[in-house]
Amino acid sequence: MRKPDCPRLGSGSLEKSINPLPAMRILAVGIATIDVINTVAAYPAEDQEVRALKQRVCRGGNATNTLVVLSQLGHSCSWCGVIADDADSRLILNDLVRNDVSTHFTVQQPGGRTPVSYVSLSVAHGSRTIVHYRRLSEYSDRDFAAIPLDQFDWVHFEGRNLSELEKMLRRCSVSRCSLEVEKPREGIERLFPEAGVLMFSGQYARYRGFTDGAAFLAEMQAETAPGAIMTCAWGEQGAWGRDAAGEICYMPAMRPTSVVDSLGAGDVFNAGILHGLLQGEPISQILAFATRLAGRKCGQSGFEGLMDE
Repeated sequence: MRKPDCPRLGSGSLEKSINPLPAMRILAVGIATIDVINTVAAYPAEDQEVRALKQRVCRGGNATNTLVVLSQLGHSCSWCGVIADDADSRLILNDLVRNDVSTHFTVQQPGGRTPVSYVSLSVAHGSRTIVHYRRLSEYSDRDFAAIPLDQFDWVHFEGRNLSELEKMLRRCSVSRCSLEVEKPREGIERLFPEAGVLMFSGQYARYRGFTDGAAFLAEMQAETAPGAIMTCAWGEQGAWGRDAAGEICYMPAMRPTSVVDSLGAGDVFNAGILHGLLQGEPISQILAFATRLAGRKCGQSGFEGLMDE
């Protein structure tokens, strides 16, 4: 299998597309959280106390992060998920509205509690550790069934809540939906043929016993729908992509001058992939754009202004 050479983009401003097409209507299914982010000089040892250099409280969650970036890229974005009826939920909803992400299809759970991720960002390594607490129901297929899917050009799913997710995927056209596979979850492999685009993490590929994305994506061909497009983001090692014809391409990671905040870089990468696919670009150009966008994210806090000069 030939590996095409992937073009490297320069260090100038990011362009949304070489030949921009009309904005797409994108729906994403997943969770939203409150992220309590503490920046520390270095990770503490067990039973050690350290002082945070700074703290930030913001909205988080894979699907909503991806939508916020896609909105910056000019697309019409909507989120469907479960929201609590507590005060913290207002931060999530207000942030999404401020970023032009519709929350029309959210479901509120009375008595629920907004999920919280406690994040430690290490200045020494630019990495992050997360402790997540959740006491909120997952989005159901019953709620998803009420959404008029013909109003959307694309549907993106987080790979979680598998029994309900399988039903939701089967309501969608394989050629118009994507599945993020970040964490190893028992039985998630049965969902692979239900999506036309699969976005794998290096964590999942390592769980399957692989040490690089090229071999992993080649192996996944037997487990996915015919002509499925796949990516595998591997952090500092870069990213691989496989197009519908089976060609595999590699792109090194774009490391910023200073790594400030890697939280959500994978979600930004996925947004770049979806944008490129919906613009009809080749996998080489898509990977180049997505890795560069993710690298820019690592060089700043949060998701604001990723497309700025």
